[in-house]
Amino acid sequence: MLLKTLTTPVILVMMLVVHLVGAQEKSNLELIDIFDMEYISDPQISPDGTQVVYVRNFKDVMTDKNLSNIWLVNFDGSNNRPITIGNHNDFYPRWSHDGKKIIFKSNMTDNRMKLYLMWMDSKEIVVLTNTPKAPNQVSWSNDDTQLAFNMFVPKQGGTKIKMPTKPEGANWNSPPTYIDELNYRGDGQGYLKSGNMELFTLSIDGGTPKQLTDSDFDHGAPVWSKDGNTLYFSANFNPDEDFEPNNSEIYELNLLNYRVKALTDRYGPDNDPVVSPDGTQLAYTGLDDKLLGYQLNDVYIMDIKSGTTKVLSSSFDRNIQNVQWADDGNGLYFQFNDKGKTKVGHITLSGTVKEKVSGLGGLSLGRPYSSGAFSVSKTGRLAYTKGDTRHPSDLGVLDKKGNRRLTFVNDDVFSFRNLGNVEEIWWESSYDQRKIQGWVVTPPNFDASKKYPLILEIHGGPFLSYGDVYSSEIQAFAAAGYVVLYTNPRGSDSYGEEFGNLIHHDYPNHDYEDLMSGVDAVIDKGFVDKDNLFVTGGSGGGVLTAWIVGKTDRFKAAVVAKPVINWTSFVLYADNPAFFAKYWFGKKPWEDPENYFKRSPLSYVANVTTPTMLLTGEQDYRTPIAESEQFYTALKLEGVETAMVRIPGASHGIANRPSNLIAKMASILTWFEKYKE
Repeated sequence: MLLKTLTTPVILVMMLVVHLVGAQEKSNLELIDIFDMEYISDPQISPDGTQVVYVRNFKDVMTDKNLSNIWLVNFDGSNNRPITIGNHNDFYPRWSHDGKKIIFKSNMTDNRMKLYLMWMDSKEIVVLTNTPKAPNQVSWSNDDTQLAFNMFVPKQGGTKIKMPTKPEGANWNSPPTYIDELNYRGDGQGYLKSGNMELFTLSIDGGTPKQLTDSDFDHGAPVWSKDGNTLYFSANFNPDEDFEPNNSEIYELNLLNYRVKALTDRYGPDNDPVVSPDGTQLAYTGLDDKLLGYQLNDVYIMDIKSGTTKVLSSSFDRNIQNVQWADDGNGLYFQFNDKGKTKVGHITLSGTVKEKVSGLGGLSLGRPYSSGAFSVSKTGRLAYTKGDTRHPSDLGVLDKKGNRRLTFVNDDVFSFRNLGNVEEIWWESSYDQRKIQGWVVTPPNFDASKKYPLILEIHGGPFLSYGDVYSSEIQAFAAAGYVVLYTNPRGSDSYGEEFGNLIHHDYPNHDYEDLMSGVDAVIDKGFVDKDNLFVTGGSGGGVLTAWIVGKTDRFKAAVVAKPVINWTSFVLYADNPAFFAKYWFGKKPWEDPENYFKRSPLSYVANVTTPTMLLTGEQDYRTPIAESEQFYTALKLEGVETAMVRIPGASHGIANRPSNLIAKMASILTWFEKYKE
């Protein structure tokens, strides 16, 4: 052994160094630590349940990029290793039915996203596609010889404006852009190009993908029938698709004659078909559209031969996602959020629901949104993203022996960094005594005998939920010495349909009482300085932050991130105008101008005295930066201390680059520190 070859003095020095390092006190998190943090996503368990491939997400401080590789681990946790390496994006691994191959997407060769195939015995990799656009959602045929996928196909666009021929050598501007679609841009996509998502098949031997459809509509993810002669998919073929954004059906495409047939027919969305193991039934999610702001998905079962359909989950008051068949065909696994926790459940064909595992971890490092992912094997074993408030998502597995955690990808960072403690809290809203859930985060090395400043941090959506998952933003605030309250006021997901629709055509009215009652509940604990209160939130949380400063002067300062300030301009300028007008208001702005204005934070701007910062990405097309600009100018005209932070190149999801997330956190802390006593 090497130790035997060392002299005694050297050994003593080594032992002293180890002791000193081990005894060294941890320090608080720093903003730059975001580049050292990783998280697990998209765990895919092998059909036989013996292995899991998963995506390991990381960041590069030199190029300011979010990157990912694919790793493989045995179900018992042994032999954990990467199967792709390098500073690129490898993701979307999917097993073949025989477990001998996987496909995945990557930009490893020339920075263009392509579809790859890997043989699991040799780890040999071949590229399958070299198309201008990458395949989107991919599925294996049951005999593992073909793939089906949807992919964007551009169509001839360009201007219809006839310009005169310019003189030879003349340097004119580019021709004008001609737009005639209602939905002409998308957040994170920019101005939309002409074209649609069409269906393709491709042999795993490679070659040219075969285009199966050519239409003016987008086609959802295709799945194969048992015999390989049919593809099932969802689509909205309504001629007024832009004006009916929530009205898709399930279709079948016959691969023998290429005829398309609708299998569902009702007003409402039907999505995500999944074929049963014996090929006789189709499961899918959907709902009867009642034009409510918050509506729960149900899971349906269709007998393919007869076309008869039944709903399984009518008595289950939570939204259902990610439906997967059990191999015995007698039930389905699915994912749902319940009171801030993301869980996996199982529902029988008679509608009995049983929770299988809780504590699925989030799929980002920013704010503590409830989310997660899982997959199930033919043996009933599960792989899932496992996380909590102490760490971002790692890989978890579940079998009859219980659940366990297989990876610890951030132990290196947290070995020398302190974290704030997170505690769940419930209180009654002063508006109607309804129970509201939240979480209180205390600074590292917290002393309950002291008084701390408090930050109220509000989630977006508004039909989303925070939960007991890790958040770099929340922990950064705690590391800076703040107590943080994050909460799920009325309208939040994961508490049932009635709770979600308490804000139907009324948002952001009574969330205010829910949030202020939560602040009071934390103050009553005795360790918050009631004269040092701060508030921030993004998107829907930005709406509520702007609303709050128009209703009260309790807060020393506020940061309003990517908000809606004027609902009229928002509906006419955001990237899904028909949906927002139809479901969130029920009328167009000029049909009900009074309601639009009274629900806009702009209507209270004359009341604002709180120093308020605006923060938005310059390429945000969900809550466009014009909303922030309106509030900034209005506050300036009212003589309120204000500033505007514009994140270059950022869309609504500001953290498309790691430094953007750091910029957001630094901006908020800088503003609050300016006014903290």
